[in-house]
Amino acid sequence: MQAQNNCFIGFEDDFTQAKAVLFGAPFDGTTSFKPGARFAPNAMREDSWAIESYSPYFDKDLEDLELFDYGNLELPFGDKKNALRMIQDLTQEIIEANKIPIMIGGEHLVSLAPVKALSKKYKNLQIIHFDAHTDLRNDYLGEALSHATVLRRIYDQVGDGNVNQFCIRSGLKEEFEWAKKHTHLEKFTYNTLESCVRRLKEKPVYITIDLDVLDPSVFPGTGTPEPGGISFHQMMEIIKILSKLENVVGMDIVELSPKFDASGVSTAVACKTLRELVLATVK
Repeated sequence: MQAQNNCFIGFEDDFTQAKAVLFGAPFDGTTSFKPGARFAPNAMREDSWAIESYSPYFDKDLEDLELFDYGNLELPFGDKKNALRMIQDLTQEIIEANKIPIMIGGEHLVSLAPVKALSKKYKNLQIIHFDAHTDLRNDYLGEALSHATVLRRIYDQVGDGNVNQFCIRSGLKEEFEWAKKHTHLEKFTYNTLESCVRRLKEKPVYITIDLDVLDPSVFPGTGTPEPGGISFHQMMEIIKILSKLENVVGMDIVELSPKFDASGVSTAVACKTLRELVLATVK
């Protein structure tokens, strides 16, 4: 692997050195409302150079870590199964090299592929999920693979009690009822996140952040905006809590659709969220 010319700020080391590997999964083939998340990885790389690699929140710098940007996978339009296979294969290559995969989506369905790869290596893989939506439908319009079913498919991989969901504020009644028996789901807030992190502190954890967890006043650039979300300051509180985890084995951020926010603020928020998440969890 060779470094990309258009990389995310601070991800400028080579693959062999790197502790973590960033890659883009530009796929939005099951988006049910407004497509455009496939443009997020490139937009974030370009706009990342408008922020600093240094975080005053953590007093850390991306340049002090060994990080590599693989670039984007070239995923086939409309072929979700093949796209997921390609993402899983790359994730497998990254974890076989003992590196942490960091994925930029794309729609939320792409999160299934890294979880599949990681669950083969870590039999007790734990999921921490932030989102506006439950994503727990068993199918959407008859399709089992969808951005609306992704956490249900992830549950199929990791099992009861291993999916932890926070800030959820939208979904079918049936999804919320199903979650009571099978996942830890906290509506609207993240009050139980600290206790969750204490419980999972040394276990292998995969973090998935659907950026529509943020309120549309902060983050309008997404395909399914849902009023009533968290602020950026609350996102920073969340990431500071996540920094106490000792074994984060993978992470993603998904569902930025940059073209729905001409101001560019949503992309800047996504870039800063990624910077802070990496600095908090890549030890």
